[in-house]
Amino acid sequence: MTDFRWPKSQADIERIHRERTRLAVERALQSEFWRRRMPPIDLDRVHEHEVWRRIPVLTKEALREIPPAHFHDEFCIAPRTKVVEYWRSGGATGRPLFYPRSAEDMQHNMLIFERAWALIGATADDCAHISFPLGVHPVAHLYARAAINLGIGTVWCGAGTNTPSETQLELIDHLKPTVWIGMASYGLHLANLAEVKGFNLKDSAVKKIIVAAEPLSPVKREKLERAWGAEVFDHFGMTEGALVSGEAVGHHGLHAFADMYFLEVIDDQSGEPVAEGEVGSLIVTPLWSNSMTPFLRWSSGDLVSLSSQGAGDGPWSVYPVMRHARRTVGFFKVRGVNINHADLEDAMFRDPEVVDFRAELFNEGSNDVLHLHVEMKVQHKERVIEAIRRTFQVTPQVTLLERGTIAREFEANIKAPRFVDKRG
Repeated sequence: MTDFRWPKSQADIERIHRERTRLAVERALQSEFWRRRMPPIDLDRVHEHEVWRRIPVLTKEALREIPPAHFHDEFCIAPRTKVVEYWRSGGATGRPLFYPRSAEDMQHNMLIFERAWALIGATADDCAHISFPLGVHPVAHLYARAAINLGIGTVWCGAGTNTPSETQLELIDHLKPTVWIGMASYGLHLANLAEVKGFNLKDSAVKKIIVAAEPLSPVKREKLERAWGAEVFDHFGMTEGALVSGEAVGHHGLHAFADMYFLEVIDDQSGEPVAEGEVGSLIVTPLWSNSMTPFLRWSSGDLVSLSSQGAGDGPWSVYPVMRHARRTVGFFKVRGVNINHADLEDAMFRDPEVVDFRAELFNEGSNDVLHLHVEMKVQHKERVIEAIRRTFQVTPQVTLLERGTIAREFEANIKAPRFVDKRG
């Protein structure tokens, strides 16, 4: 029987916070980077909110200021001989960062991903088809290795660059996996390709789907569940930590692993905590996987709300529930109108005739132009133009594409570039 180390009560979580926040700061003070940034701080009182909030918020931009050749010596707190693997930071913009992980870190990270499988009720009777990208970005490896630890079968396909999408559909047909995991966008691409190829995914053995690495709106969830005939579970994490929260059986929201992380939700402008249940910027401090990279008060770039009231009846019911709003970056400003990427995606996928799309913003003379490249079941671009005009008061250009075009473009990317700003 696997010991998932579920906390038994809120008191257990509070005790971990008191003990591990101090250790996190002590470890950070071994870092040259943090010694320059850290204000005078009373370690005996660091668990108190007014003391804790003196620690400056850490951003990816601050880490990118460290030259790559100096990153280990300036930021990390254990020698290179203790590194067992490197993780590539996520995101589609800016210079990627590569974080070393120690064997001690990995013990805790693997536990978290074993919990991910427990959340959805997966057992050794299951087999998982893994379509997250295989490479330096760790998510595919972690889900797969954790599954193996629990006796769950695995098919290590990776994304379309690792295994062609047509082959992935053949493997789903032949090997009968019961769980598919990957980015929601790629799940939709596979569903679109399956429709073109005459393969009905609803008849496959897949009954559960885990998606992560991009926000999942209700519209996208419904489209994915309809295409696959399977139950979708949303998980959320980041390279600077690991898996942070996950949806479980019962679908009560994202259960946040508050025993593994100290989580804050703050107002971007004031830096003060928002009221419980209100949306703010997520700040994450790993409490266990910090023997190599001392992430303190990491700004994840996500807007979330957090409720201290647990939900469900599993051992995860003690955890606070997180609702993911969207990435803080991710909008087009078109002629003075802010169009959030998630809202645009919902508006497009709300139309059942829209199979897939890609959005570009470019300059035409002195005007901003929103150009939508769309695949449709019925070639009727006027309905797309009218829907976007009605929703955002912006008239787009629309180009209709041959079915499967976008899937072929997207599958080569770690994060699907659905939204591209081509303005100078």
